[in-house]
Amino acid sequence: MWTPPRQAGYWPRPVDASSRPRVVAALASLYVVWGSTYLVMRWALEGFPPLWMGAVRFTLAGTVLFTWLRLRGAGWPTRAEWGASAATGFLLLACGNGLVAFAEQTVASSLAAVMVSAMPLWAALFSGLFGQWPGRREWAGMGLGAFGVVLLNLEGDLRASVPGAVALVVSPAAWAFGSVWGKRLPLPKGAMASALQMLSAGLLLLCAAPLVHGVPAHAPSAKAWGSLLFLALFGSLVAYSAYQYLLRTVRPALATSYAYVNPAVALLLGGVLGGERLAPAAWAGAAVVLCAVVLVAWPAPRPPAR
Repeated sequence: MWTPPRQAGYWPRPVDASSRPRVVAALASLYVVWGSTYLVMRWALEGFPPLWMGAVRFTLAGTVLFTWLRLRGAGWPTRAEWGASAATGFLLLACGNGLVAFAEQTVASSLAAVMVSAMPLWAALFSGLFGQWPGRREWAGMGLGAFGVVLLNLEGDLRASVPGAVALVVSPAAWAFGSVWGKRLPLPKGAMASALQMLSAGLLLLCAAPLVHGVPAHAPSAKAWGSLLFLALFGSLVAYSAYQYLLRTVRPALATSYAYVNPAVALLLGGVLGGERLAPAAWAGAAVVLCAVVLVAWPAPRPPAR
C-alpha cells in the first residue's frame, strides 16, 4: 500500500516516555473540563447572549495568556503568525465554539454533545485529504465511540430547532478543519498560538456581538459571571492550551478523542448537579465510550527496524 510522504512539521512524532505524563494530563483536562463546559455554558447563557459570551471569554483568556507569555520573554509574533492564528481562531473558536453556544439557546445540551462528538470523524476526513488517513484500529475506535454516544442519548431529548441543528453540524466540521489545517500553517510555537487564536476570535466576536445582539440591557447575574470566568480560565486557558499541545504531539485521532468522552461527562454532571435521571442505557454508553477511547489511544505497534 502506498503511503504519502511525511511532511516536516505536519506528522506528529512518536510520544517518548518523558512526554507521556504531560500527554495524560492534557487528555485528562480535555475530558473533564470540556465535558463540564456544556452545562456551564448553559448557565452563562442565562446572563450573556452567545456572541457576547464568546467575546468576553476569549478576549479575557487571550489577553491574560498573551501578557503572561510576553512577561516571560516571548517574542512578538510575526505578521504571518498573526494571520495564521486569526484564520484558525476564527474556525476553532468563533465558528466551532460560537455555534455551539448559539445552538444551546434552543437545543438540549445532551444533543449538543452528541453532535459535537462527530468532530473526530470530520478530522479523520480532513486529515485524509491532507494525506494522513487513520489506521484501521483508529477507524474501529471512532466507530465504537459513535455507537457509545448513541447509547448515551437513547432516552435523551433529541429535539432541536432547525437553526440549532444546522449550527451543530457546521460547528464540529469547522473545528476539525481548523485543527487539521492549522498543522500546516506558520503558527507561533508553544502557548503563543493559543493566545493569538483566542485574542483574534475574541476581537472578532467583540465586533460582531453589538451588531447581532445589541448592547445588553441588564447586568448578568453572579451565576452567569462565575460560569463565564470558569469558561475563560479552565475551558480556554487550561483546556484549550492543552488541546493545542496535543495537536502538536500526538495523532489526530487521540487529540480529538475528547469528543467521545465529553458526552459521558456532561451526562454525569447533569445527573449530579442538574438532577437528571441516569438511565441504564446511559451507563452502558459511558462504558462503550471509554472502551473506544482506549482503542484509539492505545499505542500503535512500531514497524520492525530495517
